[in-house]
Amino acid sequence: MRRTVFLVALALAFCGFTALGVWQVQRLHWKHALIARVDARIHAEPVALPARKDWPQASAARDEYRHVVVTGEYLRNADTRVQAVTERGPGGWLLTPLRDDGGDAVLVNRGFVPSDWKGDVAPPAGHVRVIGLLRMSEPNGAFLRRNDPAHDRWYSRDVAAIAQARSLGDVAPWFVDAERDANAPEWPAGGMTVVRFRDQHLQYALTWFALAALSLFAAWRVYTSRDAGRPRHHA
Repeated sequence: MRRTVFLVALALAFCGFTALGVWQVQRLHWKHALIARVDARIHAEPVALPARKDWPQASAARDEYRHVVVTGEYLRNADTRVQAVTERGPGGWLLTPLRDDGGDAVLVNRGFVPSDWKGDVAPPAGHVRVIGLLRMSEPNGAFLRRNDPAHDRWYSRDVAAIAQARSLGDVAPWFVDAERDANAPEWPAGGMTVVRFRDQHLQYALTWFALAALSLFAAWRVYTSRDAGRPRHHA
């Protein structure tokens, strides 16, 4: 009876580990397709931002990391600093609303500013042309740190919350990570978008399949054991 229970448990373990391995293989194919799609978007020629009628259908799968271009004028005295830690140290992303030529507002992440920088970071005046990557909003805040609009403390680039805090009205449901402009001042430093995806699904799949194989081996040992189920005799 005990051997039967062990065999059933090992069979269930084998099925479970195999299913997890297959799931990780599926995730592997999905992740590689995602990486290829994003890479193609980043290196494509810049295109116009999606029109207002397409805002409700905006999604990361369809729109994020598109190489875009937008023209218009920055709104003055409406900057928002969002806390960030980058390869250049601690500081913040500087987000500035831009009114495009069609009258719509879009937040532009003009780049990184170090915590100790006290110089001018006002946006350029007049008509501007911004090229960058389309990014989706980051609602609520960072891990264990929620945005606090009342005290102007921001830990994520939450487009809707920033628009409300700055009384911007309707804004596009995304922001644009601006590219580095060679003619721009040192700060804010654009072009610091990090595009990196964890791709450890193959290791996970191999781990699950190895555990499935061990379960199968253990079941074989239990099933073929000469002493399994044999009554013991004591003198």
